[in-house]
Amino acid sequence: MSRLEEPHFLNLLHELRFPFDMASLPLKAASLNRAPRGNGAPVVVLPGYLTDDQSTWVLRAYLDYLGYDVSGWGQGLNRGGVGRLTQAMIDQLEEIVSDTGQSVRLVGQSLGGVISREIARERPYLVDRIVTLGSPVVGGHKYTTIFSLFRMLTGENADEMEERVRQRNRVPIKTPITAIYSRSDGVVSWQACIDEHNPQVEHVEVDSSHGGMGVNGAVLEIIAQRLAP
Repeated sequence: MSRLEEPHFLNLLHELRFPFDMASLPLKAASLNRAPRGNGAPVVVLPGYLTDDQSTWVLRAYLDYLGYDVSGWGQGLNRGGVGRLTQAMIDQLEEIVSDTGQSVRLVGQSLGGVISREIARERPYLVDRIVTLGSPVVGGHKYTTIFSLFRMLTGENADEMEERVRQRNRVPIKTPITAIYSRSDGVVSWQACIDEHNPQVEHVEVDSSHGGMGVNGAVLEIIAQRLAP
């Protein structure tokens, strides 16, 4: 893997391509319509840092169209706190599994993907598979363009956070994971999305902004393929 570096804040300019990511949806309409159907399988979509369920409505609407029993995470604004949010989501997933008799497919954008991975690490029987979108698996927020904001809001030390994540990664995740990343990600260094700890992880490179992954037609097509029963 290429050497990890804290990204320059000017990388955020890549996020200006978000409208082009959304514009790719009609261009991919035919192939998106041909995607495998969900047959009622339960899916929960988790949003990124400082976003909520409104940020994932396009993705959830598409998965609903494909026939999944899809829901948002229902935790309001994602303010961080992976341990607390992991436990809250475990409680929610236990209810879904109890009601449906099926383990849950998780799609997590950025920090939502980090939380998804921790749920599977803690309670693998609850999670059928995971798709992460631009989720850093090393360093926490250290290798993101928004770390200064995160540090101001939380007081977190970058090196201490990186060490905690490293320690967590010593416990393997056995759940199948598709890790989608982009070299033109304006928020998370793409190298931080590469999981060298869990060999069952499939890495898929796309051409997308960070925020645009949930509305990019090519990304939605990949998600539909990987979630298929």
